[in-house]
Amino acid sequence: MLNVVVLVSGGGTNLQAIIDGVEKGTITNTKIAGVISNNKNAYALTRAENHKIPGVCISPKTFASREEFNEKFLETVDGLKPDLIVLAGFLVVIPPAMIEKYRNRIINIHPSLIPSFCGTGYYGLKVHEAALVRGVRVVGATVHFVDEGTDTGPIILQKAVEVEEGDTPEILQRRVMEQAEWKILPEAVDLIANGKVIVEDNRVKIL
Repeated sequence: MLNVVVLVSGGGTNLQAIIDGVEKGTITNTKIAGVISNNKNAYALTRAENHKIPGVCISPKTFASREEFNEKFLETVDGLKPDLIVLAGFLVVIPPAMIEKYRNRIINIHPSLIPSFCGTGYYGLKVHEAALVRGVRVVGATVHFVDEGTDTGPIILQKAVEVEEGDTPEILQRRVMEQAEWKILPEAVDLIANGKVIVEDNRVKIL
């Protein structure tokens, strides 16, 4: 049984996609051990509570230094004994010590086809605004392992989504969520839970 901890800052729609997958059985061999947010008002914590999943808020704002926060944050994650950590819209920099400890056991969902529109400054609506300004015809989402860079870890799954005439960043964001993010994130968790994902030479191989 794969013990999953989900880190999320906002509404938690990707968290909900994982919860739904576990409850419906499309994600197998998996238990959500806990949800951690840096935002006490995050609706993701309400989603966790509604499904009887332990939820906790740990905010950098309540600590005297980033070092103190990082220590408490890692301690809290460790306490949930995760086999896999899922970043589902988590807007806090992951401490290097945590990346090292959980190498190839932290995954992130990013709302673009990496390497397009990714890296520092590209998150949330900013990704979709940039895509529309550039005039691309196809966007999408990527699930990847987390390393020390920003959106630079080995890619697990990607799914393309077409840009349509008259799209606004908000409309495009919703379509990318519905057609890509909510599909490939649960799929990646299921693949990992069933031992079908391995990393060789910084590339992912799906068995």
